Amino acid sequence: MPLTVTLLSLCQALLVSGNILLIAVSPMIGAQLAPSLAWSTAPVATQWLGLMCATIPASLLMARLGRRRGFMLGNLLGLAGAGLAVFALHTQVFTTFLLATWLIGIGIGFGQLYRFAAVEAAPAGGRDRAIGLVMGGGVLAAFFGPWLARHSHALADMPYLGSFLGLGGLYLVALMLLAFIRLPEATHDTTAGERRSLGEIARQPAFLLAVISAMVGYGVMNLAMTATPLAMAEAGHSFEHVTATIQWHVLAMFLPSFVTGRLTARFGASRMIVCGCLLLVASALTAQFEADMAGFHAGLVLLGLGWNFTFLPATGLLTEAHRPAEKARTQAANEFLVFSTVAVTALLAGPAVSLLGWATLNALLIPLCLLPLVLLGLRHLAFGARRPQIRD
Repeated sequence: MPLTVTLLSLCQALLVSGNILLIAVSPMIGAQLAPSLAWSTAPVATQWLGLMCATIPASLLMARLGRRRGFMLGNLLGLAGAGLAVFALHTQVFTTFLLATWLIGIGIGFGQLYRFAAVEAAPAGGRDRAIGLVMGGGVLAAFFGPWLARHSHALADMPYLGSFLGLGGLYLVALMLLAFIRLPEATHDTTAGERRSLGEIARQPAFLLAVISAMVGYGVMNLAMTATPLAMAEAGHSFEHVTATIQWHVLAMFLPSFVTGRLTARFGASRMIVCGCLLLVASALTAQFEADMAGFHAGLVLLGLGWNFTFLPATGLLTEAHRPAEKARTQAANEFLVFSTVAVTALLAGPAVSLLGWATLNALLIPLCLLPLVLLGLRHLAFGARRPQIRD
């Protein structure tokens, strides 16, 4: 893999480290500042809402300005959001904190396109490996993110203020790395040429499978993960236990990335997605047992593996569903649909775990985990097992 892909992997590691920090501290801050406990996960929801708002503009801006400028803009927005979060904690204003996480989410929305930039920088035939390497940067984040969450929240006199100082530092380091990255600039080939309508693109079996699998994998994972700190606190676990559980979860999300690309190339995206859905179901089933540390660890590890085996193959499959001139619009539509789902699940996590409880919430997720399998079954019946997935 070229050096550019390695540097993108490091940028991904910094991005995910910041996300882990936010997942660990935002619900806790929300519980302190929100008018009621049901709104405690609202800061996580506004973060994902900001990400959702960024998906379409980020893809279209990068098509015109190039990837590197787009990524630098995203990190500057994240830096501004971290500064606003510090101000919100000083003033103890919940709505200001929501605005801060929304702005951070916009910056994260730009960073979500690192994986597509890796595809463009990879040599011929290296698509799945490049995606795996960039997403594998999350392995570093699995160790660094929880460490930063544990040690930064007490750096300042005010609880959790140091967390956002640390978050600002991550964005600054990413900006320095981007100064050394050489990515292909926007060219006429990628912004002009014959284009199909978005409806025609969306009717392709590969597009439908890619988007629905990513929506289910990310949505189910985010709902359970966002509810985890609250469920663990309700079960009497400490903040250190929460960060340890999240660490194992994130490690399970990203460690397989180094082999997921090879497995996808060998067995196909469809089989990998089936495996990922079954792992998500297994995660939900573990929540039906006693809510001790072992149960949370096992469930969150299975949840991370399920996300990896659905989201990464879906990313590769999406790149087969568009022509060069259709890239920006297709990726924008995918990101908008996926992260709209994630924003909704983050908003639902607090009320759902408060009203339903941890076990019931996970039981209700099982039918959602099976949706990609239903789509694959319908496609098999409609087109036959040997019919090509992609047709012009």
